[in-house]
Amino acid sequence: MFDLDLRSILKCVRCGACRSVCPVLEEIRWESAGPRGRMLVAHGISQGLDVDTDVLDSLNTCMTCGMCKQMCPAGANPISVIENTRRQLVMRGEMTEAQRKLNERIIQSGNSLGEMSDRHAWLGGYDGVIKETAGYVYFVGCLGAYRYPESLVATFDVLSHFDVTILPDEVCCGSPLNRTGFESAEMITHNAEQMHKVHAHTFITSCAGCHNTLIQNYSGEFEVMHVSEFLEQHLSELELKRLNLTVTYHDACHLGRCQGVFDAPRKVITAVCDLKEMKTNRENARCCGGGGGVRTGYPDLSLALAKKRLEEIPDGVDYLITSCPLCTKNLIEGGSDTDVIDLMELVRLAME
Repeated sequence: MFDLDLRSILKCVRCGACRSVCPVLEEIRWESAGPRGRMLVAHGISQGLDVDTDVLDSLNTCMTCGMCKQMCPAGANPISVIENTRRQLVMRGEMTEAQRKLNERIIQSGNSLGEMSDRHAWLGGYDGVIKETAGYVYFVGCLGAYRYPESLVATFDVLSHFDVTILPDEVCCGSPLNRTGFESAEMITHNAEQMHKVHAHTFITSCAGCHNTLIQNYSGEFEVMHVSEFLEQHLSELELKRLNLTVTYHDACHLGRCQGVFDAPRKVITAVCDLKEMKTNRENARCCGGGGGVRTGYPDLSLALAKKRLEEIPDGVDYLITSCPLCTKNLIEGGSDTDVIDLMELVRLAME
């Protein structure tokens, strides 16, 4: 018998309201690929249901985007149930090959990509920026460090003017492990100890997944800000010029719906150019398709969902702005005809 929270599972009254908003169910069309079906699967597991490939696929195709939780009239939280069920299965050795390989990569390399190169290579000419003490720490993140260094440079060009440093030996925040059923305590401790050494009180991050994890899993020790929130507080100090551009903005699930950060990125955008909203936005925004381990475990599904999100780009925009490198990656690989750039790259254009 699995140690699952039956009370949380039974909060689902099987009404099916969540079926109207789940992007994975819309794509796959099997009940087991939606929140109600996954709650039934979790209940079955709690009662001794045998775990096979279909059960693993049901649970692991969830992007943890939060649409179902937001919609549920009974107050059920399918994300929590699904992540807990994944964790219980992993503890018993029940996992997909993609889960196993992801865990191995992170444990061996300290990042979700399995990169063994210097995490600070993007710093280039920024010698001496790692300070002994600072109030703020910019948490770089795995994708930023190894796939989008230009975005990190744009970010640090701005943040370096303030009391901000980076961790000397940052490792993965733990988000990919937490989302896919594994433990991340060692990585959390490793990062937190460095925060204490520099006497920092606040994490600043560009990644929606890091932002969500730093809030949820770091015991409330530190304040956590998305870089857009930090910029919003300091707009008057940045001397931004107005750009003759019209852009649209994609709300990352773990930043927007999960943590309620909607206004800050929009205030930064509208300070420098015109904003035209996507068809679904704010708390109703469609997921990019990349979260919850789906991009790693089910790439075809992930890209299909990215294409549907891209269909919502309004006409006449110059850029699609994101506030999460995973969203950036998935939307670019989904085949966007519109250039996809990070919010900080837009800010950097306005500072040139």
